[in-house]
Amino acid sequence: MKNLAGMMKQAQQMQQKMAEMQARLEAAEIDGVAGAGLVRVTLTGKGVLKGIKIDPKLIDPSETEMLEDLVVAAHADAKGKLDAQMEEETRNAMGGISLPPGMKLPF
Repeated sequence: MKNLAGMMKQAQQMQQKMAEMQARLEAAEIDGVAGAGLVRVTLTGKGVLKGIKIDPKLIDPSETEMLEDLVVAAHADAKGKLDAQMEEETRNAMGGISLPPGMKLPF
């Protein structure tokens, strides 16, 4: 029974670390850039688009399609950074325990 009590304690500690990690990620803001910094987007830790900054040099009605593509690229950049940060935070919270391939946290 001693092992079971130890496992339960470890599970509770891991659950607490995961809750702390989720709180840190929710408070995080991740910037993504495209077009050498001409377009910048900010995502929250939950992946919500919070802001867009566009260099005035890009605002040309004849270049609308390029601007739209740059906004999408900046969003993808921020999302990739967010996913990497979430993966790192999850790995740290779990104390090096790796998940099976394809399994992601938080669930």
